[in-house]
Amino acid sequence: MSEQEHLYDCIIIGGGPAGLSAAQYLSRLALKTVVLDKSKTAGALAFTNKIENYPGITKPLTGAELLDIFRAQAVTFGAEYVESQVIGALLDNPIKEVFTMEGVYKGRSVIIATGAMGRKPSFKGEKEFLGRGVSYCAVCDAAFYKDKTVCIVGESDEAVKETFVLRRFTDKVSLIAQTDNRKLRDNPQLIAQDIKVLINKRIEEIRGSEIVESIVLVDKLSNEQEILPMDGVFMYLHGNTPIVDFLNFAVDISDDRCVITNRMMETNLEGVFAAGDVTCVEVRQVLVAASNGCVAALSAEKYLHHRKRRKYVWG
Repeated sequence: MSEQEHLYDCIIIGGGPAGLSAAQYLSRLALKTVVLDKSKTAGALAFTNKIENYPGITKPLTGAELLDIFRAQAVTFGAEYVESQVIGALLDNPIKEVFTMEGVYKGRSVIIATGAMGRKPSFKGEKEFLGRGVSYCAVCDAAFYKDKTVCIVGESDEAVKETFVLRRFTDKVSLIAQTDNRKLRDNPQLIAQDIKVLINKRIEEIRGSEIVESIVLVDKLSNEQEILPMDGVFMYLHGNTPIVDFLNFAVDISDDRCVITNRMMETNLEGVFAAGDVTCVEVRQVLVAASNGCVAALSAEKYLHHRKRRKYVWG
């Protein structure tokens, strides 16, 4: 296969409503499109238990069910969907490069639609030991902790899935949940993998010298402290900060970590667009994210075909 055949018209980073709406429009316009999604269960919509105010939906759905519909539509129109973690990007050349753990994706345009469930370091020692025992990506860093003692902090489906990645490299894995998550504690897969689940615990501090050496845990019921020896701490807690770490300021980012765009979802770089919560829209709703994705897609199509006006797509 030639290098040209490997080249995408558009690479979409993020598989939420903004990214998948963009994929629908672009692929329906016969543009070679790939969606790189960290996880089907990681985004804000995937965590939503009930959606009943999305236009066209006649009965309540879970966020995950609505996402499945978005995804199926995009794939039906020809978009490629890949579940993969993006770890970096080079965006200032005509051919953009997006790096994942599995390889490099090349495209003539990029749409950033990673959402806003990121968080700033909040625990004592978290920022200080980042890259020296603290990580936000088990897929990226698990191999560095072969036979070491590690923990994952979080209780989402993504956190559970990442414990299994770590378990391939070490049998000393703990999952720390801040709530009374007995369903998590009784998870048969975690039990089968001999993964220790600690519920109702919060991290008070991450300690060490040059690297992480221990964590201080507090029981949320008794308020008692305990110190656990630890070599690696993997954070899977969610906040409401735009997920832009992988960009390394490749595009203009505001003080609030938002990707800066104009009304047509264009960033400061030609051929690079952004849509949805990663742009810090004032109203964070599925419908708004989807409409942002539509606008970004039409702007990308205009850029790719060197036209002065956007193409309006009527069914």
